[in-house]
Amino acid sequence: MKRYLTLLQHEPLLRRLSLIQLIAYFSAWFSNVAIYTLLIQMGVGATTIAWVAALHFLPGVFQAPLSGVILDRIHPKRLMFILTTIEILSTLTLISVDTLDKLWLLYVLVFVRMGASSFHFTVEMSLLPRILEGKSLQTANEIHSIIWSLSYTLGMTLSGFIVYWMGVRAAFLLDAGLFLIVLALVSTLKIDLAFSISGAKLSVMMKEAFTYIRNNPIVYHLMLLHAVLGFTAFDALVALAAKHYYGQIIAVSLGIGLLNAARSLGLVIGPMVLGHWINNRRLGFLFVAEAIALGLWALLIDNFYWSLIASVAVGFVTTTLWSYTYTLLQHHTHSDFYGRVVAYNDMIFLGVGAFVSLLIGYLAASGLALWAITLILAGVFLMAALYYAWMRQNYELKEIG
Repeated sequence: MKRYLTLLQHEPLLRRLSLIQLIAYFSAWFSNVAIYTLLIQMGVGATTIAWVAALHFLPGVFQAPLSGVILDRIHPKRLMFILTTIEILSTLTLISVDTLDKLWLLYVLVFVRMGASSFHFTVEMSLLPRILEGKSLQTANEIHSIIWSLSYTLGMTLSGFIVYWMGVRAAFLLDAGLFLIVLALVSTLKIDLAFSISGAKLSVMMKEAFTYIRNNPIVYHLMLLHAVLGFTAFDALVALAAKHYYGQIIAVSLGIGLLNAARSLGLVIGPMVLGHWINNRRLGFLFVAEAIALGLWALLIDNFYWSLIASVAVGFVTTTLWSYTYTLLQHHTHSDFYGRVVAYNDMIFLGVGAFVSLLIGYLAASGLALWAITLILAGVFLMAALYYAWMRQNYELKEIG
C-alpha cells in the first residue's frame, strides 16, 4: 500500500486521473445492477441477459480501429469531456425503459454508454505510459486495477441496496449525478505533456499500426495473452446464478450486488499481496491459480454463502494478471503507437468478453449447468498458462523495471 501512496504523492497528474477513474468507473458499474434487475423484473430469458452483458463489451470492439487513431489525433482532455457528456445523457435516458417493447432502446443505450466508458478507459490507459515507465508504470497499472475493482465492488454493492430500497429509476438518476462530478473534474484537469498530434489520414495511421503490430510478434502475442482475462466476464453468470439459485434466499438485486462485491474484494486485495512478488517467471503460476479458483467456484456455485467465499478466491489473482500483462504490453510497445496499440488491445479483450458473455447465456439456455460452464472457463486459464510457457521459450520478454 505504501508504494501506491508514494507514487500518487509524487505524481499529481496520476493522482487526478485516479480520482476521475474512481468516480467514472463507480458510475459505470453502479447502473449495472439496476439494468439486470430491470431485465429480470421484465421476465426476460438467459439469452437476453447474455446479450445485454455482451453489449457492455461490443462497443469497444467496433470502435477500436477508429478510437486508436483518434487518440493519436485529439487531445485527451477534450476526448474525456465529450465521452463523459455522452455517459450522462445515455444514463438519464435509461429511465424511460420500463416495458419489453422498449428493450431495443435499452440495447442502444447500453451500447452507447459502454462505448463511451470503454473509450474513456482507453484514453486514460494510453496516458499512463506517457508519464511513467518501468516499475512505476506497473504500480500505476495496479492502482488503476485496484480503483476499477474498488469501483466495481462499491458500485455493485451500493447499487444493489439502492435498487432494493429505492428502485431502478433512482439508481439511474444518482448515476447521472455522479457523471456530472466527473465532468467537473475533467474540466479542471491539467495535462502538461507534449503531444505530437498527427495530421496523417486515418487510413494511413491505421495501416501504420497494423504494420507495426504485424512486424512485432511479441506485441500481438501479449495482446492475445491479455485477452484471456476477458474470460473473467462473469456478469451473465452471476445474474443467472442469482436468478436460479439464490432467489429464495435473498432479493435478486442484493444477490447480484453481494456476489460481485465478494469477487471484487479479492480483486482489491490481490495486487497488494502479489504486486511485489510477480515477475515474468512467475506469471504462468498465476494463470494456473486462476484456473484452480474457478474450479472451486464451479463446485460451490449453487450455494450462495460458499459461493461468496469462492468469489473472493476468483478475484484474488485476476487483478494482478490483468495489470501485469497490460504492463508487459506497454513495456514492449513503441511510444509512437501507444494510443493505437492500447485501443486494438482493448478491442481484442472486449471482443473476448462479449464472446464469453454470449457463450454463458447460450450454454445456459441449452441446459448446461452453471457449474459446468464455470469449469469450461477454468480450462481456458490452464491453456493460457501453457501458451505463456510457449511464449517464454520462443521470445525474449523484457523484465519490468
